[in-house]
Amino acid sequence: MDMFLFHMIAGLGELSLNLWAQTQLGAVGVVLLFLIGVGIRARRAGLAVGAAVVFAFLMTQA
Repeated sequence: MDMFLFHMIAGLGELSLNLWAQTQLGAVGVVLLFLIGVGIRARRAGLAVGAAVVFAFLMTQA
């Protein structure tokens, strides 16, 4: 039951973060969040960190 709750909360957080990024940055924000997720799941630290840095920079400018 704990894993189910964890996945449900993680999914809700991911959805809300995607919606927030889309309102701030449009499709670019969603693509960057997607790349962060892919980089983490594929264990490609360079992709995840690079996308996170670009995302953080764009969010400070928005």
